[in-house]
Amino acid sequence: MRGIILLCLLEAVFADDSYNWDGPGHVAPVTHPNTDCSMDTGSCGCCLMQQKLHRLKTYFNETFDMLEKEYSQTKQSFDIIETSRTAFSVGLFSDDRAKCYGPFDFDNLIAYKQVFLNLGGNYNVETGIFTVPCSGVYILAITVYSDAGAPGAKLSACARLQVDDQVVAGTTDVNTYDQEDSATIVVALQLMVEEQVAVSLPKGCFLCDNNSHYNTFSAFLLYATE
Repeated sequence: MRGIILLCLLEAVFADDSYNWDGPGHVAPVTHPNTDCSMDTGSCGCCLMQQKLHRLKTYFNETFDMLEKEYSQTKQSFDIIETSRTAFSVGLFSDDRAKCYGPFDFDNLIAYKQVFLNLGGNYNVETGIFTVPCSGVYILAITVYSDAGAPGAKLSACARLQVDDQVVAGTTDVNTYDQEDSATIVVALQLMVEEQVAVSLPKGCFLCDNNSHYNTFSAFLLYATE
């Protein structure tokens, strides 16, 4: 008897079919109710309750799937934004002493030691290599300065900007007319993820600097392409 009364109460609770379906598409899930209630009242109430529970389960499952998809898309967007926070700017020496780097008997990658900015941590101060974190268009810039030390001495101010060991831009100034000279290179490049960007000092060249940081290497992501 108590069971029949409970089923009747549940039937009363679910008797109103006017649900406010605010789920995906604002359309109630399709169901196929069994309207044959020629059986006793208790059995009929149980049947109706199962039908309505099925409708609610379908609605909540569809809503959960939609929220899970939106979460995944939002997380992906945040990951792209976080990766896009890429910029660095470094100087040749980290101390205040005036000194020169080079010359060497071989081409040599320059490991810039003074870090002004390394947003994203993709520049390696030990190797001087910037590893591209995501594909996109980047602005790259280097400034070059050298001092012969005395009038008539050989000046050799050179540097090459390279991507995966391929030179994309460079400057060479070797003469005995200038005691000091400088140059600047600025380029926009399409770079792919994991490519390595660095500055090399050609054989026989040397760069000089002090706490004014005349020699710099900088880059930042203009916009991502993936």
